[in-house]
Amino acid sequence: MTRNKYLVVSAGGSGVRMGADVPKQFLLLDGKPILRLTIERFMEAVPDIHVITVLPQGSIQDWRRMCARDGFTCPQKLVAGGFTRFHSVKNALEHVPDGVSVAVHDAVRPLVSAAKIRELFEASEDAPAVIPVVPSFDTLKVLDRNEDGTLAVSRETVDRSRVWGAQTPQIFHSELLRKAYTQGYDTSFTDDASVASRFGIPVTCILGERTNIKITTPEDLELAKLLLR
Repeated sequence: MTRNKYLVVSAGGSGVRMGADVPKQFLLLDGKPILRLTIERFMEAVPDIHVITVLPQGSIQDWRRMCARDGFTCPQKLVAGGFTRFHSVKNALEHVPDGVSVAVHDAVRPLVSAAKIRELFEASEDAPAVIPVVPSFDTLKVLDRNEDGTLAVSRETVDRSRVWGAQTPQIFHSELLRKAYTQGYDTSFTDDASVASRFGIPVTCILGERTNIKITTPEDLELAKLLLR
């Protein structure tokens, strides 16, 4: 039986590294807020998806006004974010029922393709946790900090072939992810797959898309504009 599909859009951050006057998820890309572009990509892939948008408490009314102003009528459950991404996702999962597939996605990854979203959801029918990953092509260095604060290259080496970058959306059987989020917070919980793995949920990896960038800095925003062209 095909599981119903839910989306948790993680937009609970303030975007300090962007240096903008508004949270980065509200910056315009192709004439629309980045957050809207992200949700629209999932609506294109799965028209009947249930959307839960996590925002800073102070930004919820701003987002409501933007949606009304622009005629963006996607039904959404708006949830206030928490102290960390972990706590924000945990808040959102309170509104997700058991027995469905739930995708957790960074609000500022608007370039993920509809085809990749569908591929990940299809894989999640049989796998309890599915994440997209991309290989590392750069030479990786381990750096030590000197007493004067400068950086020095360590003799420690990293096998690049074993290092991959994790992306979103990360898709889970909701009843398992909800249980995983009953764990106490740990600083090593940098994404949902790390929470699931700690709880003992096996994670399946699928090749992601290099164009599925996370818009964090002004340079990322300029790159996203070029990619959209």
